[in-house]
Amino acid sequence: MKSQIEIRDITVVINHKDIKNLHLSVLPPDGRVRVAAPNSMSEQAIRTAVISKLAWIRRQQRDFAKQPRQSSREMINGESHYLWGHRYRLSLVERSGKHAVLVKSAQKIELHISPGTSKDNRLKCLNDFYRHEMKQRTNLLIAKWQNTIDVEVSGIGIKKMKTKWGSCNIAAKRIWLNLELAKKPPECLEYILAHEMVHLLERHHNDRFRELMTQFMPNWRENRDLLNSLPLAYEDWLY
Repeated sequence: MKSQIEIRDITVVINHKDIKNLHLSVLPPDGRVRVAAPNSMSEQAIRTAVISKLAWIRRQQRDFAKQPRQSSREMINGESHYLWGHRYRLSLVERSGKHAVLVKSAQKIELHISPGTSKDNRLKCLNDFYRHEMKQRTNLLIAKWQNTIDVEVSGIGIKKMKTKWGSCNIAAKRIWLNLELAKKPPECLEYILAHEMVHLLERHHNDRFRELMTQFMPNWRENRDLLNSLPLAYEDWLY
């Protein structure tokens, strides 16, 4: 069941679900606030929980407001695209045969496509390239971090995610990573991977979680701040 309340100047969308604990999210790009609450939780209890987090909510909203946005990707010659934090110019090469993406120099990525390929299929080709790049890099990182944190991950998935950089299914020990991380500096991917793996030791973002992050990755805050300062991808941002 979905409802909506106003708390001071903030609109809060509430989804009542069959869950045990309340989950509060501040969502890009404009900082809208969403709460997933147990079916039995009253509106007053939800209000109290949100009010206790007002300072954090406003901080998140300010961060989103300051964060630059990429424009819509048209997949045309000369357009800027990013790979591991570096900017490249897109060069379209029309030819018969299998579609491919090649990093030709420090400034250029070539997209080899059939004549008449649609914008959506050009983008799909590029996203397939990003997914391949992320799988390769993640495979190198996973053994390192399993050994460092002393946990075992059952699987890693990569997909487009609109509200999270990563997520962890603790029961299944499966981690999902946002495909957009292929566009960010490598340390951002490593930070998110380590972050999600630490959740296998501590479910919540509490003092113990932060202590574990500092133990395993002393510079995790710098990596987090770097990721949060980089442009958000263009999206329609529909929920």
